[in-house]
Amino acid sequence: MKENQQLIVFMHLSQLFNLFSGFLGFVVPLVIWQSKKKETYDLDIHGKAIINFQISLFILTLCCFPLVLILGFGLIGLCVLLLVSLAFPVLNAVRASAGSLPNYPILYKFVD
Repeated sequence: MKENQQLIVFMHLSQLFNLFSGFLGFVVPLVIWQSKKKETYDLDIHGKAIINFQISLFILTLCCFPLVLILGFGLIGLCVLLLVSLAFPVLNAVRASAGSLPNYPILYKFVD
């Protein structure tokens, strides 16, 4: 196993592809994680955290849509999720560049 902080940082920042397409922010980290997790030290831990975060965001976004239609309250939830989905990949990329483990909020462990 080798250490590759740049790949881990890129994997965290690749979640921002969701701004341009609805699925690349999930697919790119998934492909990197699955193809390099046995070759790169700590990539498996970061990959699991990213995939769990993306799945959690997707489910929470789906939960907000009915609230938008029914109460209009879901707009606040969608705005909060947007801010979280922008801020935490960047924060965790900075943490990864320093050699720290990822810390994502609103995380349910789908992949363990």
